[in-house]
Amino acid sequence: MKISYKWLKDLIEITETPEQIDRLLTGTGLEVEGIEEIESIKGGLQGVVIGEVLTREKHPEADRLSLTTVDVGGETPLSIVCGAPNVAAGQKVIVATVGATLYPTGSEQPLVLKKSKIRGALSEGMICAEDELGVGTSHDGILVLDTQLPNGTPAAEYFGISSDYLIEIGLTPNRADAASHYGVARDLKAVLKREITLPSVDAFKVDNQTLPIPVEVRNTDACPRYTGLTISGITVAESPEWLKQRLQTIGIRAINNIVDITNYVCHELGQPMHAFDADKVLGKKVIVTTVTENTPFVTLDGVERKISANDLMICNEGIDGNPEPMCIAGVFGGLTSGVTDGTTSIFLESAYFSPVWVRRTAQRFSLKTDSSFRFERGTDPNMPLFALKRAALLIQEIAGGSVSSDIIDIYPEPIEDFKVNIKYKNIDRLIGKSLEKALIKDILESLDIRVTDETETGFTAIVPPYRVDVQREADVIEEILRIYGFGQVELSDALSSDYLSDFPVNDPEKLKLRVAELLVGNGFNEMINNSLTKPEYQAILGESLAGNPVKILNYLSEDLSVMRQTLLFSGLEVIAYNSNRRQKDLKLFEFGKTYHEIDGKFTEKERLSIFLTGNISQESWFEKSREVVFHDLAAFVNQVLTSMKIREVQKQEADSAIFKSGLTLLANKKPVVSFGLLNAAVAKKLDIKAAVYYADFDWEYLLRQYNAAVEYAEVPKFPEVRRDLSVVLNKKVTFEELRQAAYKTERNLLRAVNVFDVYEGANLEGKKSYSISFILQDEQQTLTDKVIDKTMQRLIATYEREFEAVIRK
Repeated sequence: MKISYKWLKDLIEITETPEQIDRLLTGTGLEVEGIEEIESIKGGLQGVVIGEVLTREKHPEADRLSLTTVDVGGETPLSIVCGAPNVAAGQKVIVATVGATLYPTGSEQPLVLKKSKIRGALSEGMICAEDELGVGTSHDGILVLDTQLPNGTPAAEYFGISSDYLIEIGLTPNRADAASHYGVARDLKAVLKREITLPSVDAFKVDNQTLPIPVEVRNTDACPRYTGLTISGITVAESPEWLKQRLQTIGIRAINNIVDITNYVCHELGQPMHAFDADKVLGKKVIVTTVTENTPFVTLDGVERKISANDLMICNEGIDGNPEPMCIAGVFGGLTSGVTDGTTSIFLESAYFSPVWVRRTAQRFSLKTDSSFRFERGTDPNMPLFALKRAALLIQEIAGGSVSSDIIDIYPEPIEDFKVNIKYKNIDRLIGKSLEKALIKDILESLDIRVTDETETGFTAIVPPYRVDVQREADVIEEILRIYGFGQVELSDALSSDYLSDFPVNDPEKLKLRVAELLVGNGFNEMINNSLTKPEYQAILGESLAGNPVKILNYLSEDLSVMRQTLLFSGLEVIAYNSNRRQKDLKLFEFGKTYHEIDGKFTEKERLSIFLTGNISQESWFEKSREVVFHDLAAFVNQVLTSMKIREVQKQEADSAIFKSGLTLLANKKPVVSFGLLNAAVAKKLDIKAAVYYADFDWEYLLRQYNAAVEYAEVPKFPEVRRDLSVVLNKKVTFEELRQAAYKTERNLLRAVNVFDVYEGANLEGKKSYSISFILQDEQQTLTDKVIDKTMQRLIATYEREFEAVIRK
């Protein structure tokens, strides 16, 4: 944000130096990043004076050179060799003396004057032309003056050279209220306790009704307030020098007097404005509305852009009665409706546009203008009318003309002030110092924040709507502190730090890093995907997803209009992208959040997803490539669970809407991960034909189950014993059911149950055969055959009773 020191002084009395203003503004939170002196003529013409040519003779060695003596106010005239054809005795001229530095027009290199000899003649300076001084472009001859100023007068005095200071402020996004000279002056008003003097608009009046242009606002959500008027009989020309200098100081290129005035008011008051050529407003009517999708529109930069149905446009009535765009509201003007040298009447616009609408449009077109910068952060809804009058008076002063219509001010639902309840004890607590109530009230009122409903314990702060960043109690207290001064809060001798919550026993980030390193070490690549996704993805899984999708109110496109309820489709999009580029062997994982609306409340859940597709390994001289199978994924899932200290799990079939075949593992009867082969129908929704294996972890639950404590036990002194059984039973019985039944039957000696063979064939119709191994161990003594046989008989009896199993001998 660029601010002119002299411009600030027009709004508020300033006796402080630019450096002192720097410290004051930085103390209020408007950090000054730099101060630069700006001169209307570069270098300030130091060492350049007014002189008078006393004599002029032809140079004996050069026909085009003259030998002159010039009085520059010293005791002795200067001898100067001059090549200008128009030099003559008696002229008042501009002389650059020895040591002066000039910045010629069009030259990147400065010119330093030195005493020299030219064709044998001494030259003690230079009689200057316009371009040599940097005050113009003419080089036809030396600049001859018509002045009574005495010889030796500094040229800066003759040219009325002015200097200013450019103050560069690093404006934070929350301080939209300070995006103007008036906004910065408001902070100075608060810290200096001086009043602001805004330019008067009392002289504004409507001259006639010869050019009425009515306005229709069809979308008051996007445009809560719109004001405008017409001015006729103007003359578009170059702006006066003072106006050009003001704009050039802050880096704005002068265009013409009308456009320059709208830019001037924007940077003075923070209210963007736009002027339309009234003769190009078809139908003599302005319509604020949206247009049909993909309407072509050529902006001021000559680029044709396709307008979305979600872009607010300033339109005229069009030839056929359909609105014809003239300007992208709050962002950029149109090529054909702007002010040109031939413009004689204008429609002047000053409005308040919704920050959401302007931000969305500016981002979609990648357009960053002075107007969008302010509108998308939030301007003052109470400023458009004042700014309109201010601009109209400046236009009449500089470009002539008369106000030829009544002011139009469409403001159906005025934006109200913010009301914030404040407690004095919270002010003292957050600032760290008790302030007098009168001082608190004085500071707030200096910031245009009114204090009402005051009691012994607190009050209500009425915050003006231009302070979009002050809507909470902490925000108001921050305003008090930044004006009071951070440096005035003393450090206590008993200064200490404190915290409101305990540090977690298990650091989630360290655990996440541990699992990420585990997966990366196994050849995985990590993904980071967008949390916004397509609404049709959610419909694919339907009731398999928790709750309802969280919809975005100000979405930029239909494809990114809801928050994701699962990490599945983000990962599939990555797989599809890589597969289309012939990268088919993929091992991917992602830590991310899912978002859900459940019973009217919004929740976020941390998840971990793993994807495998293609070949598990590349072909080499010692190993053939092979496709990924279920057990590859299961091995990685088990490694993650082991890393997170999950040892005991229960198994059940995974959701068939997501998995063609898969398992859900439960820890303490709650699902911790579902994994398996993804349904081909789901993958095909993203044009993926290859088999995809997918695992979905409840990362938050994993973190809660993690226990860093390690228990140590003595290695058993007595050996393990293995016994095997072959059982034939109903094919619907799962191994997990058999495993759990074994542990219920024998709790003391059974250490492990494993299946090492499964057989299904035509001779076992409706049944299957499991070959199961049992590991038995007694930590107190060696197992005897009698104890082992008795244990196995109990296990056999359980299988026969609960599963009608047939034991194969």
